[in-house]
Amino acid sequence: MKIIIDVNICFSGRITMAIELSRSSYLEKNVGSFDGSIEIMGRRYVKVDDLRYGTNPHQPAAYYRPVDVVPSPIGDMTVVKNGKSGLSQTNLEDVSGALNIVKFFDVPACAVMKHVNPSGAAAAVPGDTLRDVYLKARDAGARAAFGSGVAFNVELDVATAEEIMGTFVECVVAPSFAPGVAEVFLDAEKYKLNRHIRVLQCGALSGLPRYTGDASTVHNTIKVLADGSLIVAAPLTTSLRNAKDLVRASGENARCGKMVSTAGCTDRMLEDLLFSWYVNLGVRSNGVVIAKDGQTLSVGTGEQDRVGAIEQAVAKFSQKYKGAGTLDGAVMSSDGFFPFEDGVEVAAAAGIKAVVAPAGSLRDADVVKRANELGVALFHAPERIFSHH
Repeated sequence: MKIIIDVNICFSGRITMAIELSRSSYLEKNVGSFDGSIEIMGRRYVKVDDLRYGTNPHQPAAYYRPVDVVPSPIGDMTVVKNGKSGLSQTNLEDVSGALNIVKFFDVPACAVMKHVNPSGAAAAVPGDTLRDVYLKARDAGARAAFGSGVAFNVELDVATAEEIMGTFVECVVAPSFAPGVAEVFLDAEKYKLNRHIRVLQCGALSGLPRYTGDASTVHNTIKVLADGSLIVAAPLTTSLRNAKDLVRASGENARCGKMVSTAGCTDRMLEDLLFSWYVNLGVRSNGVVIAKDGQTLSVGTGEQDRVGAIEQAVAKFSQKYKGAGTLDGAVMSSDGFFPFEDGVEVAAAAGIKAVVAPAGSLRDADVVKRANELGVALFHAPERIFSHH
């Protein structure tokens, strides 16, 4: 990782300094145990840098990239501006997760990531500036966006950079920066709250797999279990390439006979369903994403039951959403199927008019029938997209 500008800012306070010195001493003793290169399944990885810490301050960590991936969109990132003590594991995970969302869009898009879940995301609709897109992503969960990682899929401009610097952000990443943007991020006197912001320039996002068939073994994921055992798996991608791939839900059983979704759905709603699905690929299961006009209105994540994730998302909208949108006429994606009718009932009661979810429930026909009764257009996705990252 190449560092262009490294800004080290002193801080005061006896307690803070004592904690920092203790943490630094701990890491100095432990980080050195991370070798300069490692090999996993015949692939060699070289260390990019030692990290500020892992998930927590008492966990040493280092950052590696595969030597056979050239260019590496994340591994070869340039640090345009560094913050206090550099990057942590959480910073990098949030950057990776956010880029893994915005990679899907051919229009300007932004994802705001917090603890490896999107608090909000947006993709441009006609008339939107990049600043508008950022504000829609941020204000979808403004409270959670405090201290977040923010990613863009297009060049970052001055107006958007100024808006970012108005609130506390840990990291911002984009493929490029317009003239004048670096000066905004370096203005610690004007933007005191955000003086430690970390600014990263990533490579082309075309190097990240999006659709089924795009990925190679280069992109395999590795999960480390408690005893050091490994699970190697193909990355999570999708078969939904555009809104035309959305298929009306259907099902058949003895109780209902053959049922097909019949409720109306506009072209804008179809685009929002696809947008919601792409964002949901970056949500921890059980996950649902409610969206409207290219903006997430709420994200329900990490729930153990499907309807609970929907209830959480509806509640979070009233509690946390700060934008101009409403749930009336919104759409929703679910990363897993609906085992019962209660999921669409909760969604419909909140004003949601279209839903996309995988098929596979023994009660698919019952769910389609209930959706028709409630006037909710239901679409079946070609795969489940559980994420247990």
